[in-house]
Amino acid sequence: MSALEWNDIPELDHPLVVVAFQGWFDAGEAATDAVDCLADLGEAVEIARIDSEPFFNFQEQRPTVAYGTDGDRVITWPDTVVRAVRPNGASRDLVLISGVEPHLRWPSFCRDILSVIEHTGAEMVVTLGAMVAVVPHTRPLVVTGSSTTPELARRLGLNKPSYQGPTGVVGTLHDALDGASVPVISLRVGIPHYVPGPPNPSGTKALLQQFQRVTGMPTDPGRLDGPIDEWRGRVDLAVADDPDVVAYVAQVEAQADAEADEIPSGDDLAAELEQFLREQSDE
Repeated sequence: MSALEWNDIPELDHPLVVVAFQGWFDAGEAATDAVDCLADLGEAVEIARIDSEPFFNFQEQRPTVAYGTDGDRVITWPDTVVRAVRPNGASRDLVLISGVEPHLRWPSFCRDILSVIEHTGAEMVVTLGAMVAVVPHTRPLVVTGSSTTPELARRLGLNKPSYQGPTGVVGTLHDALDGASVPVISLRVGIPHYVPGPPNPSGTKALLQQFQRVTGMPTDPGRLDGPIDEWRGRVDLAVADDPDVVAYVAQVEAQADAEADEIPSGDDLAAELEQFLREQSDE
């Protein structure tokens, strides 16, 4: 039995699905914060929810209790929320799926995600993630993109995933999307391993920028400039107390500067993506 609970589904215009989950693949909560930023670009509406009961061990991910505005105690469960939004100035809608990575029954959970894609008429899925990496906090963080859809990878200059090892629910979802022939792109940002805790507005901005470059959807990443300055200032103060860490950050900065590459323009990538989706629709 599906745990997917629907509200009214508005009429959606060629939507893209964006997915992120707190947990193993969301260092600094940069990915789920990016999804929330996308929801703030318009009037986001909750259209569905995946009930947490079949998928969570509540001794590991406990619900929270608080007093509501009416004075009654309210329990909040770690449900997965599905929202729809039309960003201001965008040519298509977004369907945003976010929550906490479930503990149990990942194949069943992924089937519920596939049901959302089917019922909303989504044309493609973009998963967002964040992993700790050897990168400095003083530079714009780098986003890596990949796709298991060969034609999509070729057109956008993306790599085929090469990781082998333990995976999370996002990896399971990619396998389910491949099996259902749903085009999918993975965007993941590297977070400085010496400051892995949330929030990480620099990582969130990097994901928003790359999402905008690839899809052509406006994301307004500049609104995070202020929080990024504050975040870097706090990290600078913490780093300055340890000469060894100062020297290490300088070393990582030099490595990052040496590896900086030129990348295709956002207009070129977005045009290729639109052409790909038009061809998929014609087929």
